[in-house]
Amino acid sequence: MTLKEEFQTRNFSIYAQWIGILSMILCFALGIANIISSIFSLAIGITVFAVLCLVSGFIIVFIEIPLLLRICPTSSGFDAAIRRISTNYMRAAAYGVMSLLQFLSIIFGTSSLIAAAVFLAITAICYLLAAIKGQAFVGSKTLGGAGVAQMIV
Repeated sequence: MTLKEEFQTRNFSIYAQWIGILSMILCFALGIANIISSIFSLAIGITVFAVLCLVSGFIIVFIEIPLLLRICPTSSGFDAAIRRISTNYMRAAAYGVMSLLQFLSIIFGTSSLIAAAVFLAITAICYLLAAIKGQAFVGSKTLGGAGVAQMIV
């Protein structure tokens, strides 16, 4: 199935997975940028939320690209925690929590972390819509879902 065919399925979990990838990229970029800028401005609060944004980016990598759980040397506890986030409801909850954490960064002042919070919220909404509509989670083949990880081992 090509990427175009995946998007034509109208399955919100596919949309959420790709928006999640965009969220991951934003979390990495904005986390690093805000760490650097907040260190120079001595904004400790923003630094903490920037680190949380960076951690969220790493978590999203393992949630959205299941192939990496097989390739990267991670602990069995971490693997089990990531594997628990497998249903659309659990993914919506995980993204909702990550989004809430970034929205809380407003407490210490406005920053570009709000962009990450908005994308994380959009991803959570897409996963929630997929769950409400009863759509099964479908992993994108492009990102290592649908048996690609099993073919490598």
